[in-house]
Amino acid sequence: MAAPSMGGVSLPRGNGQTVRLPRGASLTDLAERINAQPAALVTALFHLGEMVTATQSVNDETLQLLGAEIGWIIQVVSPEDEDRELLETFDLTFGDEEGDEEDWSSRPPVVTVMGHVDHGKTKLLDAIRDANVVAREAGGITQHIGAYQVVTELDGNERPVTFIDTPGHESFTAMRARGAKVTDIVILVVAADDGVMPQTVEALNHAQAAEVPIVVAVNKVDKEGANPAKIRQQLTEYGLVAEEYGGETMFVDVSAITRQGIDDLLAAVLLTADASLDLRANTEQDPQGVVIEGKLDKGRGPVATVLVQRGTLRQGDSIVAGDAYGRVRSLLDEHGNKLKEALPARPVQVVGLTSVPRAGDTFLVVDEDRVARQIADRRQARIRNAQNASMRKRISLEDLDAALKETRQLNLIIKGDNSGTVEALEEALMKIEVDDEISLRVIHRGVGGITKSDIDLALADDVIVLGFNVRAEGQATELANREGVDVRYYTVIYQAIDEIEAALKGMLKPVYEEVQLGTAEVREVFRVPKIGNVAGSLVRSGTIVRNSKARLIRDGAVVADNLSVDSLRRFKDDATEVREGYECGIGLGSFNDIKVDDVIETFEMREKPRD
Repeated sequence: MAAPSMGGVSLPRGNGQTVRLPRGASLTDLAERINAQPAALVTALFHLGEMVTATQSVNDETLQLLGAEIGWIIQVVSPEDEDRELLETFDLTFGDEEGDEEDWSSRPPVVTVMGHVDHGKTKLLDAIRDANVVAREAGGITQHIGAYQVVTELDGNERPVTFIDTPGHESFTAMRARGAKVTDIVILVVAADDGVMPQTVEALNHAQAAEVPIVVAVNKVDKEGANPAKIRQQLTEYGLVAEEYGGETMFVDVSAITRQGIDDLLAAVLLTADASLDLRANTEQDPQGVVIEGKLDKGRGPVATVLVQRGTLRQGDSIVAGDAYGRVRSLLDEHGNKLKEALPARPVQVVGLTSVPRAGDTFLVVDEDRVARQIADRRQARIRNAQNASMRKRISLEDLDAALKETRQLNLIIKGDNSGTVEALEEALMKIEVDDEISLRVIHRGVGGITKSDIDLALADDVIVLGFNVRAEGQATELANREGVDVRYYTVIYQAIDEIEAALKGMLKPVYEEVQLGTAEVREVFRVPKIGNVAGSLVRSGTIVRNSKARLIRDGAVVADNLSVDSLRRFKDDATEVREGYECGIGLGSFNDIKVDDVIETFEMREKPRD
């Protein structure tokens, strides 16, 4: 049955049937699913007030709007579901398999450290793993996710614990949320001399949404003014009740500086894991897990830090991680030591991928390199389509005229030291809201130093290149200097956000407002040779300023606008300005239609500051 004609176009009526589409699908994709002509869908959307081509990526709302009009329920498949369906086509799954009982063994808990900026998360990890990471972080703020494993003792037994170090700045919210998804236990760090802060609550919400147990580390108890009891009281408002108050949450008083309570904190993590969780994994199934971070190493090429969640990852395995694939050339621990294999809950660096995967991507091992390449290619196409759909700004027919006028757009290329940082920086920049007349577009993002090809791309379309913890390489610097390409380097993320926001505001067309300066009443009109009529006037209010703009008002109506006070005299002398209550002669240039009792109103246009 055909749908009603829309401008002469007939479309198949869905009658409430559901059609599933990947995020960023085009009208051509939809046409194939419902056996329609792409041109007919383009026309149908045109009549609904949307301008879209047949092959253009379309956002979710537009697809569902069109589906509702022609009787189809458009179900946009989430990236997770789409990935699952993709793997099923290769007879692969991502998730736990039952397996034989003897294949299951206990694994270490995976711990994420969260909390407000400057509450001592990184220094606490320093104390735990005895490595001064904070000295390598710009501004003392953790810029990317790292994963580490430490060994501690509990009841005389050595027990490993895996730590994921999440970024401290609020711009990394998305990465922090990903950290919680792979986490068994969260250590919530709260400074005893500061208390519960906005990012503390934010981190707590992520942990609770992931439904993981929480251990609270009350840090800086050695400082003057520390009040651990106050922290316990504040957190009861958010559902964390200390054991000493009859609750279930373990609170440990620690000091990252004096190392007080570090052993107690590790013991609390293991006790919480033993009491609340069944931490076992199948070591014999195909290895699977999550990418914690990715970076481009000059000596090794793309390097991904991954957390093995099930199975045993070995050297030589064919691996696909997000849209990257390859064969595992070597496995390295956090200290750079080579490993033969990585068991569940073991963070390990993988060398041998073709490109740098994104933080949060899943990885799995397949039987053949060919299968890994096919999965990676399809994932890459899906990511590209989703990005195209999110970047496309919806244009309605009513806005078409404005859209065809000059648009002001700031183009960026973002390069960083690892994929998590690049993604988080891009997400933070895209959230900057300045004005509808200005837009921000990231035309390329990547991991590694700024190359000559990046500068060549920047030359094509007035692009600003951002380097985050990376520098321009070789000929790139010379080319950028010669061609005047704006390359900016950053080591702290919020500096980049502030500067780009300022640049966007600087691109806005200035907005002017009229400010009245003064009014004068014409008492007599004088004819001056070679000059014209001059108004002998009395200043009624404000100040009359030479060269200011003016308008002439007669009987309450504007006779002439866009005039200028070309001459201003006080008796026989030229004057710059004449104040209220004084008489003066005002010349309005070539405009001579001046009569007694007219009012001359002067004003200036001042640039209006933007919020």
